[in-house]
Amino acid sequence: MHDVARLAGVSHQTVSRVLNGSDGVSSRTRAVVLAAIEELGYRPNSAARTLVTGRSKVLGLVTIGGALYGPMSMLYGVEAAAREEGYILTVANVGGGEGGSVERAVTRLERQGVEGIVVVAPLTSVGESLASMARHLPLVAVESSLKSSLPVISVDQIAGARMATEHLLGLGHRTVWHVAGPGHFYEAQDRVAGWTSALEDVGAEVPPLLHGDWSAATGYDAGQILSRMSDVTAVFVANDSMAVGVLRALRENGRDLPGDISVVGFDDIPEAGFFSPPLTTVRQPFEEVGRRSLKTLLAQIETGEGEPGRTVIAPELVIRESSASPR
Repeated sequence: MHDVARLAGVSHQTVSRVLNGSDGVSSRTRAVVLAAIEELGYRPNSAARTLVTGRSKVLGLVTIGGALYGPMSMLYGVEAAAREEGYILTVANVGGGEGGSVERAVTRLERQGVEGIVVVAPLTSVGESLASMARHLPLVAVESSLKSSLPVISVDQIAGARMATEHLLGLGHRTVWHVAGPGHFYEAQDRVAGWTSALEDVGAEVPPLLHGDWSAATGYDAGQILSRMSDVTAVFVANDSMAVGVLRALRENGRDLPGDISVVGFDDIPEAGFFSPPLTTVRQPFEEVGRRSLKTLLAQIETGEGEPGRTVIAPELVIRESSASPR
């Protein structure tokens, strides 16, 4: 820093103010300092800055399911928002999140000196165990229990499931079958609730659930069952990965899509528009979830207070060629 100051002809305090984005530095002086920084290849020492300011400018994120589109998309959303705010994101991926691994990851990140943590682990097994950990540092949960005592950012899963089901009913289908996600995920539970309520509201039959684990393989297994049932004309699948498995199984068994059976997914993965047929699905605004999560976390960091409450973001129905009126 002293080398930069000497080259720019200013004090090292002025260099510090430029680096920290502080006021009180003219635009000309700022330009001269930045030019000296570029010429010398100066990079601030983050460890030294932490000692001086007491701020690491590092945030933590705990996520599950490295191959799952939803958690990974939320990770990218949080990382982009953190970068825009000048923070570094340290990520801990805990796989399936079993056996207290989420809680251990939170503790590990806390020991590394992060200023706050976003947890993307929408599992019933985690639940309120995170609440006690939030007493020690700012913490925000993404897709957690409705009764959580933490700040929670979530997409309205119930509304999204209702959109999908009501779309199919509106096309004239008498009822809608559902391939649900794993029961220990809050999103899976909410999507079942939305599907059920949409059917009950119009007095439609509520068929028995089929279950998957979010993977295309389990969607394929469910599709094999559905393809043998001649009275099935519409299926709402809890995510797009399982939906592609359902589509393949139905096609292999000679069912016309959407002539015989309409299919609607959830998530709107990038490939959804290129399925055969292109998939009608419910789009989740993952970038907005990331921004809201980070904004809520930074507010906690600045104020030292975290008010429990739920921020709910609306999903969007994207209609494509996989859904149509029944024959």
